[in-house]
Formats: sequence, C-alpha cells, structure tokens
Amino acid sequence: MTIDVQHLNDVLRPAAPPRVVEDLYTQDQYERMLAVIKRYGPWPTITAHHFDSVEELFATSNGGAVEGLNLTLDDVASAHFRGFFAESSVAYHPELHDCFYNNRFLQLAREYWGAQYARPTMMLFNLCGPHQSGLTSHLDAVTFRGVRFENSPIWLQNVMGRSGLFTDHLVKMAQVITWWYLGENGTFTYWPDGPLGEPKRLEHPLWNKGVVVQNESMFHRGDPVGRPDERDITGLKHRSLLGYDADRDDWAITTDGEVIRRYQPNEMRLLVHWNAEVYSDLDEVKKSMDHSDDLTHDIVFERLLADMHARGMNVAEPSDPLHDKEFIRALIAAYSISPTTDWATQPA
Repeated sequence: MTIDVQHLNDVLRPAAPPRVVEDLYTQDQYERMLAVIKRYGPWPTITAHHFDSVEELFATSNGGAVEGLNLTLDDVASAHFRGFFAESSVAYHPELHDCFYNNRFLQLAREYWGAQYARPTMMLFNLCGPHQSGLTSHLDAVTFRGVRFENSPIWLQNVMGRSGLFTDHLVKMAQVITWWYLGENGTFTYWPDGPLGEPKRLEHPLWNKGVVVQNESMFHRGDPVGRPDERDITGLKHRSLLGYDADRDDWAITTDGEVIRRYQPNEMRLLVHWNAEVYSDLDEVKKSMDHSDDLTHDIVFERLLADMHARGMNVAEPSDPLHDKEFIRALIAAYSISPTTDWATQPA
C-alpha cells in the first residue's frame, strides 16, 4: 500500500493562513452569549455530540492506529464541553441573532477567500476548565456538496478530506473562532503549511481574540488547559455534563448527577466558533443550492473502496459502511497522516 503523503500535505492546507483579529464581539454580546450558556446547560462533552465509538473518534483526528487497543469512549473522555447557538443557518436564541447574522464576520469570510458571497451556517461554543486535553490534532468537519454535517458523521467527512479524492466537491468554508481565557496554557496550535510543515501557536492574552481560518483543511488543536497539577478529574466519563450553579456562582462537572469537579468563573475557557459557507460567484451559489453536483454516500464509499483496492488493500465491501468498525479501521489505515509533533519537547 502506498500513499502520496506530499499530495495529502498539499490537500490539507488552508486557503490562506489564519488571520488574527482582536475585539471580535462587544462586551454586551459576550455577556449575552455567556448568559445563554448558563441558562440552558448542562452541556455534554464534545465527543458525546459526535461519536459512538473510539474508531469514529480516531478516524476524525489524525488517523492514529486503533488496532488492538480495546478502548471505550470513557477511556479517552475529555472534560471539554459543547453546545450550539445556531445550526443549518438557523439561530436558536433570538437574543443572539446579531452575533450569528453578523455583517462583520460575513465580510471577514468573503475577504479571506476573495469571494463574492457568504452565508452563516453554524455557531457553537466549547467550554472547559483545567483538564487533560491531550496533544491530538484534528480537522473540523469537512464539508462537501451532498455530504455535510447535517447528513453525515464527522468521521466520514474527515476521512474524505484526508483522502484527497473529493476536492472537486469541497465547499468553501470560513470560521471566525474567538477565545476568552487568561489562565495558564490553553493556547491554540495550528499547521498552516500542512501537517508536514512547522506548527504555529496563537499565544496569550486570549480575551476576545480570534482567527479567521479554514479549519476544515488545516490540522489544529486546543492545547492543554491549566497547570498540569490541576488537570486530573476523577470520575470523568463520556456522558459527563458541565453546567453553571447559580447558587454558588461556579461551574460543576457531573457524572450521573454526582458532582466530580467544580471550577471558579475565572478558571473557565470559552471558545465561540462561527461558521460560514463561502461562494466565489453566483454560479457557485446556484450549484450548491440546486444540488446538481452533489455527492452521495454510495458514490463516496464506492470511490474510497476503489482507491484502497487499487493500492493493494484487501478490504471487504461493508454492508453498513457508516457503522462497520473494521471498515472504519481500514479507512484510518489508508488515509493516515499526522502533523509534526517533535517540536513539543516540553510538556505543557
């Protein structure tokens, strides 16, 4: 089996390097977003939103091997929690409409691509205190015409992205990602020159500071948060939740209703991720909207299987490719490329 690693490195480079931007939200917008997070919690872990098995999780990250590990999602649980302000271009909270339907952000997205049109598609937040987040990098869900977040698992989207077989159907995307965190560590590391290139890091202070980026085509990671001696959380599970305790004015992680960790407000790290589809011109808008050039799951799996067979891999055709663990392992093996990490000589 051979794979053109340099070609994959070229595929996994963003349209432009991340652009650092300050003062992305007003203080009033920040307070309204935080109020929604407090009011509507508790919130599940990021992995609980998106994955049903360790195989799916690993297929989404940098393609690390899972053979023989016999892990469950509880074994790799991370105390990083997520909720959504908007999906499928619909804002869920009227008080946040100006945050989602954001003229400044739409202009940033168009400028990033040099494109004429853009529309907001999604807005989510990640919330955590000090915890062990690991050093694994990942891509955000890679969007293709016909195969996207709304109808496909993230692991499949990212395998498609890493394969380089579907670039003609890639949907241009731009994200505006903003952080509020002044504690120790918790920075943002990214690989703008592809996974074989040198990484860069967005350093502190991270207060209302962010990047305009194409995170779907660039490996990146949130670095471990807090001091090493305050990151362990006994009793953390894949199903754990994080919510605000108004009576105590603190944040609590619970597992099956039992509090396993509390954080003070100044320990919390908030990330808000705003997402938009971008179109070069009106023809591209119409192609996306009329679905005249959409992929289907059948086309995707047929192309992936043909490519693996052409490279000498003995992979059986799965009856249920979206859930077959052996097939997912084969895809991981076929399209594995990992960012350089030897620069991280000192543990964070």
